[in-house]
Amino acid sequence: MKLIFLWFFNLLVFVQFLSAQNANQFSIPAEANLKSEFSNTLIELSDRIIANQITDEKDNNFGAITCPHCNVLHTRAAESVYPFAISYLIANDKKYLNASLILADWLFAQQEKNGSWKETPEEWTGTTTDQVLMLALTYPLIEKYISPTKKDIWKNSIKKGADYLLRIMTPEFASINYCATTTASLASVYKIIPDSNYLLKAKSLAHRIISKMDSDFFIQGEGGRENKNKYGVDLGYNLEMSLWGLGLYAELTNDDFVKEMVIESINNHLYFIYPDGMLDNSWGIRSNKWTIYGGATSDGVILSFMLYADKFPVFASAAYRNLLSIRNNIQNGYLTYGYHHSLIFNDPPCIYPTFTKAKSIAMGYQRATDSSINLEKIPSNNKNWSKHFETLNLDLVRTKNYMTTISSYGYKDYEKRENSKYMFRPSGGSICNLWIDGYGLLQAASSTEYHRWEPMSFPEIGKNLPLTPRIEYSDSIGYFTNLFEFDAHQKLLQDDSTITVTAQGELRDRRWLAGGVSYSLIHRFTDNIIEKEIILTYHDSCPDVKIIEPIIFKDGMTLEKIDSKNVLIKTPENKFLFKITQGNGEIILNRNNDLFFSPYPALKALPIYIDISKPIDNYKTDIKYQISIID
Repeated sequence: MKLIFLWFFNLLVFVQFLSAQNANQFSIPAEANLKSEFSNTLIELSDRIIANQITDEKDNNFGAITCPHCNVLHTRAAESVYPFAISYLIANDKKYLNASLILADWLFAQQEKNGSWKETPEEWTGTTTDQVLMLALTYPLIEKYISPTKKDIWKNSIKKGADYLLRIMTPEFASINYCATTTASLASVYKIIPDSNYLLKAKSLAHRIISKMDSDFFIQGEGGRENKNKYGVDLGYNLEMSLWGLGLYAELTNDDFVKEMVIESINNHLYFIYPDGMLDNSWGIRSNKWTIYGGATSDGVILSFMLYADKFPVFASAAYRNLLSIRNNIQNGYLTYGYHHSLIFNDPPCIYPTFTKAKSIAMGYQRATDSSINLEKIPSNNKNWSKHFETLNLDLVRTKNYMTTISSYGYKDYEKRENSKYMFRPSGGSICNLWIDGYGLLQAASSTEYHRWEPMSFPEIGKNLPLTPRIEYSDSIGYFTNLFEFDAHQKLLQDDSTITVTAQGELRDRRWLAGGVSYSLIHRFTDNIIEKEIILTYHDSCPDVKIIEPIIFKDGMTLEKIDSKNVLIKTPENKFLFKITQGNGEIILNRNNDLFFSPYPALKALPIYIDISKPIDNYKTDIKYQISIID
């Protein structure tokens, strides 16, 4: 039966993969009814989750949600109680109400004596805040459908969970997103159980989190610890967890100070929503779980935008676009890890992305008006601009046809160093996202080394190579690349016709040690051409250096080598020319093709290698090459 299921699943996902390949050629309507749009996708996701629910009353896990990928009953999947309840309001079908009620009963049975829930199959209890919040939001919706005895069970479980958060939740205990969610959890519980201690704790946490915003309004606190304090910025967790948690808290408690700071922060995060709704977390310290539309286990951006959509229509437009990005990654009702999920995996994805984004969409639904609204342009729709984020050492560039993110973000986990899951994100001045108007992703980043940092959510994949464009070499000492350069100097310059981003640094190993070759990496952008110039300086060694430019695969794509300096990139609808214009380098194709894939984001690529000739009677070499759009 399992083989039949997998065959049928793969047939479905292949058909959907072909349509997803064309999804980048998107169009945005002038207006949309967001309540209707959210409801359609929410019902699809809820139906998928319910299809995975154990409905045999004789089963000890009656009501639980199965995960076909992990073969685990994730306690967090029980947060689906809330999207199920909202689905019942939408469809007036009691299957959703019943699914919510029996799932809640199963969750109550999993609660620990101290009020927490473990995030099965792991021991982590910080996610108790997510379960408390979903129960607290669901209770007012289902209260009239349950008996007095059952009401007491609900309230008792909510109170036990809230009291646990009251005792343990601090930035010293958890990453900052858990603290932010807890502000909303405790404020929501207060509406059911009016204990003033919940509000005092929520306010204390909220204001401490605001104090951790940098001058660009990015929240620090997702990485490793320094003297017990967490630092590091992750755009995904900021938008998908922290900001909407703080915003919901501010709404429930009328905390205008927190509200104003959250709005300022969302305004800056908005630049990272690409025109097709993609959330660009290619560079964040937790980008190892980036799935194009968001993170694999974080809730989603929709509520962050919908909280203030009435006053800022551009936020509503961003929420709608992200909804489209989510839809482009749904296969057989499951939310996958990216466009090429079915090319990389033979089985359905973990249930996590499906229920986490269902929560976000459900919360967005409740705040949407039941009428059509104009869909304003978001910042990435505007052309011929660039923006430097000083606190991140990162640049966004938007020309007529291109949009790209170039990162030299320098956060370091000094305690764990090369053993830290936060230190394999792309850096060093490389492009970590390259999107083309009317085409979609041409390049994207992935972890410099893939590890199963969290066995529950990181799948086994075997050997792979990163998708990020890079400079690299290997010798007897080790592997060196600009992607491990977290001290690069990056600057942005824009004139009337060209936008230039320059990064300078050393090729380093995974321990951040230099190998004797420094580099300047210069990107020049015009309407139709990206020119890259790489200047290498050989200080103390003269290794064989390679430039690698992976091109994200698209159905029907071919790379045709014209000669040692030119490659034609062809898809059924588009053509690009890859051309070396200066320097001693030779293009090599079909090298390690099978290794250029990633689970997060689930993408495959075809690599273009440039083998650089060692300098003769000189210690420097300079190479220029272009990627141009052919009409």
